[in-house]
Amino acid sequence: MERSFQITLAGRPLVVETGKLAQFANGSCLIRYGETAILSTVTASTTPRDGIDFFPLSVDYEEKQYAVGKIPGGYIKREGRPSEKAILTSRVIDRPIRPLFPKDLRNDVVVSNLVMSVDQDCSPEIAAMIGTSIAISISDIPWNGPIGGVVLGLIGDEVIINPTETQRAESRMYVTLAGTKKKICMVEAGANEVDDDSMLAAIEIGHQTIQEIVAFIDGIKAEIGKEKFSYTSAEVPEEVFAYIKKFAWDDMRQAVLSDDKSVRDANVAALTDKVRAYLTETHEEYLSYLADSIYKLEKKVVRDYLFREHVRVDGRALDQIRPLSCDVGILPRVHGTGLFQRGQTQVLTACTLAPLSKAQVLDGLDAEESKRYMHHYNFPGYSVGEAKSTRSPGRREIGHGALAERSLIPVLPSEEEFPYAIRNVSEILMSNGSTSQGSVCASTLALMDAGVPIKRPVAGISTGLIVNEENEDDFLVFMDIQGIEDFFGDMDFKVAGTELGITSIQVDIKVDGLTIDIIRKAFELTHRGRLQIINEVLLPRISAPRPELSKYAPRIISTTVPVDKIREVIGSGGKVINKIIADTGAEIDINDDGRIFIATPDEERAKRALAIIHGIVNDPEVGTIFDGTVTRLMAFGAFVEFLPGKEGLVHISKMAWNRVDKVEDVVKEGDKVKVKVMEIDAQGRINLSMRDCTEKPEGFVDAPDAPRRPMGDRPGRERRPSFGDRPDRGDRPYRGDRPERGDRPERGDRPDHGPHERHERQERTESSDQPEGNRPNARSRDF
Repeated sequence: MERSFQITLAGRPLVVETGKLAQFANGSCLIRYGETAILSTVTASTTPRDGIDFFPLSVDYEEKQYAVGKIPGGYIKREGRPSEKAILTSRVIDRPIRPLFPKDLRNDVVVSNLVMSVDQDCSPEIAAMIGTSIAISISDIPWNGPIGGVVLGLIGDEVIINPTETQRAESRMYVTLAGTKKKICMVEAGANEVDDDSMLAAIEIGHQTIQEIVAFIDGIKAEIGKEKFSYTSAEVPEEVFAYIKKFAWDDMRQAVLSDDKSVRDANVAALTDKVRAYLTETHEEYLSYLADSIYKLEKKVVRDYLFREHVRVDGRALDQIRPLSCDVGILPRVHGTGLFQRGQTQVLTACTLAPLSKAQVLDGLDAEESKRYMHHYNFPGYSVGEAKSTRSPGRREIGHGALAERSLIPVLPSEEEFPYAIRNVSEILMSNGSTSQGSVCASTLALMDAGVPIKRPVAGISTGLIVNEENEDDFLVFMDIQGIEDFFGDMDFKVAGTELGITSIQVDIKVDGLTIDIIRKAFELTHRGRLQIINEVLLPRISAPRPELSKYAPRIISTTVPVDKIREVIGSGGKVINKIIADTGAEIDINDDGRIFIATPDEERAKRALAIIHGIVNDPEVGTIFDGTVTRLMAFGAFVEFLPGKEGLVHISKMAWNRVDKVEDVVKEGDKVKVKVMEIDAQGRINLSMRDCTEKPEGFVDAPDAPRRPMGDRPGRERRPSFGDRPDRGDRPYRGDRPERGDRPERGDRPDHGPHERHERQERTESSDQPEGNRPNARSRDF
């Protein structure tokens, strides 16, 4: 039966439609938030999957380009692999719902959110999270929900619930928050150095709205929810675990006490063999539960040490960070490198700088079209001692890279200050807890080593949690969790930031939620931890970004030209710009707003390209030297193209310091020559010199202009006979009045044949050897 439910969320209608679409799914609903529309479905297998020791949950967030009126790019014209944004959204939905499923459930559960329409003011990610919660709640799948979710913004001191697109551009943070009626389940945040107290206050405000959403979903569930199905539990039988615990408890307490992960792993493996031999002799039927029992036993031992005895397996205090070290400049040809180690977690980050044209183009559903800072994270098998081939990055790798990326964006310089695309790649060399925060620290080092003028160093640290299973108000928060504490604890609370405030948060939990008191304690520890890393480790190694870039990094010079001059710089079919690139070897990017970026490792080449571009859009400056090409030879000199589309004349007297009788003795068409701009006359004609590009010979004196010879001395010429004195012609008779001539017709504008033709006409006139009486007068024109 079709039903519709509605609530107002952040001033916009949220409508839930059920009973119409996707009825074969265990649970389904269509969420309309403003003009955003998401179809959320959940389906479970009827039987458990054999041979696994985990709950097989899959969460998908499927972006469809038709949702924003686009046709996908590329040849195939259909959606391919999920975008990075889709993968991150899937993770954000997965994290709060997973702990609320029964831990012993082994049936496959698949959640799918199909994005069908997007209103940029109404977050499709939040609509999908709420839709997921409703679909599972009304289904017959066992689940201890529902949850609600909101996005938090901060404009000034005001917390904004589900900010619009305009508000997001002004906001100092973007926090995705999920929770149940009583607790916070998930925090995913990017922030511009927001202080701990402001962040905590925003989370409390957001949880109030979440409680309203949860009450709304509870109402829907009460009306149309299905009865939950029964399932086969995968839990180890209590009598089996009790039998193994009695035999191996003391040995397990000794096995896990080591600060070396490989030693602990070897000890547990030896104990597993010992228990297997014992069961083979006593209760062979228990062998099928051996792996799960050992895992459960190790978990209980570690938690017991931490919670009851405040003892960590590596001997540290609860608020103590493992030994720290770092280094920079390790790889010679890389633009910047940083190595960071915390205990047995080791991360190497390489920084690469490139022109802005190398920024990543995004083809998603939101308004963001590109990003200039990219952070990639790789987690190979050898980092944990596994013989595993490297594959393409999974969701975890993409998520950790995005977390580090969000952490560092607030301290990066603007494009105007530093016109580069930046890529950091974090290679995890050893992993024993919180590699994502290790990559934040290593990346700060790499950026500073590369000479990127970041505002302040960023460091990240994580905290763990143990909650008393009998009293949830009794808990223990501790700093810098290692792998074993992550596996067996209840929380991985990661916070990165500067000395001024938080830049990112990511929270993974294994319990049904966190109280505000737990979050407050986590903020206190992570604040102290990141300041310790910054002040005691990072800054002593490199106190500020390097003043100069690596010699292998491109030098980028930027300039701005009038928009109406862009066409001149590009030229017909790109002829001009391609010639500049070919002549200088520089990469040149031109934006529609007139900004031009010139990149090359050779700074001199970049300056040459800049001078050429300036020469195209402006008159070249007198005294500037250019590389030119001889285009035409004349008797009086040579025309040289010294900029694309711009020529000047090198007079024969300016070709060399010695006397030149013929132009052809010095140059021919097509020759490459250096020329110096000597003069730009009132008519725009450009006079060049070749000789002034070289040093003047010592004692050189320009020859004075030769005096004109007397006409009688000119060889081969006879003086015209004198006409003598003319006789008086007398008075001329009156010829009458001349008729009126009337107005002369307009002759129109005379055609401008350009400075070069005027230059040639002038030189032809001046150099003519015709007798003075036969020279054309000043009004004659040579067409």
